[in-house]
Order: sequence, then structure tokens, then C-alpha cells
Amino acid sequence: MTAVTPPIVLILGPLDPTGADGLPADAVTCARLGCHGLATVTALTVQDTAGIEDIHPTASDLLDDQARCLLEDMPVQAIKVGAMFTPETASVVAQLAADYSQVPLVLHLGPRAPLPQDAAEQDDAEEMLAATLELVLPQTDLVVVEHMRLAQWQADGSIDTSGSPTPAHAMLAGGAQWALVLGSPLRPGHLVNLLVGSDGSQHTWNWQTPPARSSDSGGLLAAAAAAYLAGGASMPQAVEQALAHAEQGLAASFAAGMGRPIPNRMLP
Repeated sequence: MTAVTPPIVLILGPLDPTGADGLPADAVTCARLGCHGLATVTALTVQDTAGIEDIHPTASDLLDDQARCLLEDMPVQAIKVGAMFTPETASVVAQLAADYSQVPLVLHLGPRAPLPQDAAEQDDAEEMLAATLELVLPQTDLVVVEHMRLAQWQADGSIDTSGSPTPAHAMLAGGAQWALVLGSPLRPGHLVNLLVGSDGSQHTWNWQTPPARSSDSGGLLAAAAAAYLAGGASMPQAVEQALAHAEQGLAASFAAGMGRPIPNRMLP
């Protein structure tokens, strides 16, 4: 009997030692959804459930070697990209995506680093965002981001939405094929998860308020979407299934430490 190879997802992201996000959390999500997750580590973090104390980014040449060694060995069906931390990392990811453009790439734009404490850290954060939007976004099949984050970038001039009907469409103008914006205002007092495509299509799903003190739900959602895409789902179908999976995992979050609850990624 010949064993069936499950769909394979390459995960690029930080090693979160709490298991709440990044690696190994995304590998658990992939396994739960019938995929085999490969790991390429963008950074090692020192953290607990209360927050991140220190970040040690992976050298760009090591990151490139990690990813290419895997991509040349196994048939990867989807790539999920989380926090990258340095412009050099963004450059490596962009080149990998360009070289493997046939593989769908899911990019999660979420909060991973602590808030900047001074002008130098603020400059670094702005440089990192600019590199992500300029280099990686144009290679992205699906970008996942919270509306509040887009609104903040719009307010401080980090993104230009003047020629786009919504901030989600600004992501498409930046090169993404699809944009999923969480908690997007459909009308006053009514928020939705909005998926827009470069082909003009648009889909909405009800937005569920995350559990109290929960971290950004986008990481779990992006990993699930990558797994469903690897399994052959269309983009709207993959997003719909990923939203349901993430909602279930967040609703069952557990408090293992003194900080934020951890989503339960192992629900049947």
C-alpha cells in the first residue's frame, strides 16, 4: 500500500515559544486541516502570553537557504507568510515568491513586534511596512489584515487609498490578487469580514467580536486559508472555511498563562 502524501504548506514566520501564534502554532493548524506544514523561521522571540520581550531575526541568507532547501525538495502547494521583522527578510520572501509564483501565497499583516518606543524604532517600523507593501504585497495571492490596522496606516500616510473605494481595494492596487479585511465597516454600526478580488468580485461574512483580551485572529485565519488553498479550494471557498475554523478556535481559547488566551487549534 502506497501512503498518500498530504498537501504541503510552507510556513514563514517567527518561532513563538508559547504556541499561540507563528511557529509551531501554524504547523498545528495545518495538521488539523489535513496538511503537512514545513517551517522556515524568520525570527526567534523571547516572550510569554503577556507579550514579547525580545526578537532575534534570522539572517537573510540563512532564511533563503532554509526556504529554498525545502522548496526544491518537496511539492509545496501553498505558502503562508507571517511576521518578517526586517526589510532584508521581506526582500528574501519577495524573491522566493517570484521564483515560485505558481504557488499561492497568503500574507498576514498583523501585530507581532512591540509598539515602537522612540523615533528610531518608529522609523524601523515604517521602513519594515514600506518594504512589505513594496516587495511582498505584489507577490501575494491573499492578504489578511484587520480594518483598524489599515485605517491607522491610511491616517498616518503609510498607504494611499485616494484612488480606491475602500482600504481593501488599496491592497489590490498594491498588487495583491485578493484582500481579506477583518472587521470592515459595511455601514454604520455593522462590521463584516470583507473579501475583494482583483477580478471585481466581493464577498462578505458576519464579523464576530473576538474573545476578550484575544490577540489578532488573523494569524490563525491566514494559516487555515493556506491549508484550504493547498487542498485545492477556490479562494472564496478557502476563506469561508478558514473564517469558520478560526472562529471556532478563538471561541474555545484557553488561558494557559497570565497573559492573553491561546486559541484552541485542536478542536475536532
